[in-house]
Amino acid sequence: MLRTIDLRGQELRPAQLRRVLPRGGTDVAAVVDKVAPLVHRVRHEGAAAALDYGEQFDGVRPAHLRVPQAELEKAASELDPQVRQAIEVSIERVRKVHAEQKPAAHTTELAPGATVTEVFRPIERVGLYVPGGKAVYPSSVIMNAVPAQAAGAESLVVASPPQKEFGGLPHPTVLAVCQMLGVDEVWAVGGGQAIALMAYGDDDAELAPVDMITGPGNIFVTAAKRLVRGVVGTDAEAGPTEIAIIADDTANPVYVAYDLISQAEHDPMAASVLITASPSLAQRVNAEVEARYSATAHAQRAAEALGGEQSGIVLVDSLDAAVAVANAYAAEHLEIHTAEPGAVAERIKHAGAIFVGDFAPVPLGDYAAGSNHVLPTSGTARFSAGLSTHTFMRPVNLIEYDRAALEEIAPHVIAFAEAEGLPAHGEAIRARFEEN
Repeated sequence: MLRTIDLRGQELRPAQLRRVLPRGGTDVAAVVDKVAPLVHRVRHEGAAAALDYGEQFDGVRPAHLRVPQAELEKAASELDPQVRQAIEVSIERVRKVHAEQKPAAHTTELAPGATVTEVFRPIERVGLYVPGGKAVYPSSVIMNAVPAQAAGAESLVVASPPQKEFGGLPHPTVLAVCQMLGVDEVWAVGGGQAIALMAYGDDDAELAPVDMITGPGNIFVTAAKRLVRGVVGTDAEAGPTEIAIIADDTANPVYVAYDLISQAEHDPMAASVLITASPSLAQRVNAEVEARYSATAHAQRAAEALGGEQSGIVLVDSLDAAVAVANAYAAEHLEIHTAEPGAVAERIKHAGAIFVGDFAPVPLGDYAAGSNHVLPTSGTARFSAGLSTHTFMRPVNLIEYDRAALEEIAPHVIAFAEAEGLPAHGEAIRARFEEN
């Protein structure tokens, strides 16, 4: 089922690895021109345009774009007790991790009376997108809202597509989690129109624009984010989800197979990649995948993903080579199933999140590990990070110099200004020490 890419006996160079490693990806640029008119119309026509697009794409026009508070309360009150308990545990763990991520201010003294203090200010208003589509994502509400709250964001809005089967409301479990988190502003709008409406707002409809938008979505959502970036901040562009697993002969092939399958059930374009120096393990894992994928409720979806060009088994000569391949691949999720997984984890430079050992599988991170599951995809873990409390905070420098401290550094500032041909910069310094 999983195709094999045999890199044994080859020199593993970065450019070559980027060409040969399995990856499907999406071409966001190809749909930007299609999404641009939608964003333009929502910018100028606001909620009415967003509702028109919702009716066109989702087949329903909600009576209220902003979900009434009574509907949030109703959804929470009707939540299955077992699901509620699972959500509460997830919230508790994610809150603890993200609260401890909050950075502290610090001051650097450069000379007597000369200090630079770095403080951290939260993003004031944040828009959180929660997709609909192939699955229900209450976990995405938690993973986006909790770090924003930990950062100190003053207001949050969640946008999620209206569902025809729920009378034009977002999925009730999404609404319930919003209520449990204290997020009382929820918009029944999805797709690119949701991104545009959060970016530009609509004063007449009392929908205030946001300062930053985060959250996963399909290629049209991603294209809309690209179009409004600069008007608002956005998180990383999300491609199809992916898992890579480094495994040796000590790995349990059943665990590895299930973890590959679990990622594949997300989407036909999801990527499941095994990296190993053990041909026998590769054979056993492939057999287990073949035998077990059909038992999932989403067998057809998983089969497409596992058999696609974005998935496969990469055979290498050694564990060192496996690490090199993993670093070149820069997976969204990287699992390590080796004799000494912690030691291997220390050698990983590029991954969205690293799951160490047999008992830290990716599904744990999806819901209740405490870590965030909004992670960089498509190799972008080489230069970007997953969602965290830091995402919703901005470092700001406070520069404080007294007269003596400025006088001491003044000749250097003046010399620099003259070298750059900006004499007024120097005069602004001299003026403080001359008679006016």
